[in-house]
Amino acid sequence: MKLGRDITRFAHFVLDECLPPIVRDRRWFIWLPFRLLFRSKSDVFVRFKDIAHDMTSGAYRDAYKATAQVHIKRPTDLNKACMASVLTNARGDQVLEVGCGRGYLAARLAATRRVTACDMVIDEQVVLRYPSVDFREEHIESLSFQDCAFDTVVCTHTLEHVVDLGRAVSELRRVTAHRLIVVVPKQRPYRYTFDLHLHFFPLRCMLLAWFRPDSRTLSSRLVELGGDWYYEEDRVVPNSDRAGCSR
Repeated sequence: MKLGRDITRFAHFVLDECLPPIVRDRRWFIWLPFRLLFRSKSDVFVRFKDIAHDMTSGAYRDAYKATAQVHIKRPTDLNKACMASVLTNARGDQVLEVGCGRGYLAARLAATRRVTACDMVIDEQVVLRYPSVDFREEHIESLSFQDCAFDTVVCTHTLEHVVDLGRAVSELRRVTAHRLIVVVPKQRPYRYTFDLHLHFFPLRCMLLAWFRPDSRTLSSRLVELGGDWYYEEDRVVPNSDRAGCSR
């Protein structure tokens, strides 16, 4: 299914903001749209939020592989404003993108930087399409990279999908030497959604609650760009790691 970002944002606005929740979040209401959009995979979308937290990492990965063909297909989920901000504000030469999807942002970053990009499933066609990017299969809750391994770590339209959000945030911070950039959709929580989202951030405080300053936080900012949340955090390299991590 190929739908532009602006079209899907408008659809989300109509469904999530204009319909009363007592209608919007009823299975009888969502059944027909799910069947039309997701066909034989509609039951996965209906049940996902109820079972995701009990899944093993392998079962969770399999759910995404099984629904890959019915997800919205576009080069990137980023809107233009967030894309421009990520490209402008990435700092340093070594960049990691966590949750790289179809590799579009990683390839844009790789035009001027050395980029590693990871996701729990990497399509072989993505690797062939963007040879300048070092692609890895990784789980955001347990990244294999060393502490402070990258000048900038970018994570866009990914945190809303993870099971253990606190652990994912800790891992992103751990591998960041200087700058962390996160983008998530500004979306109301509903039981039945047209994506496999587990976390929702309709208010800025709901995202900031997961990014409370820690001992390495130098500064941070959160702004709404094009209907999504753009978060940027500058990190301080620990004294014990400064020789190996400072760039």
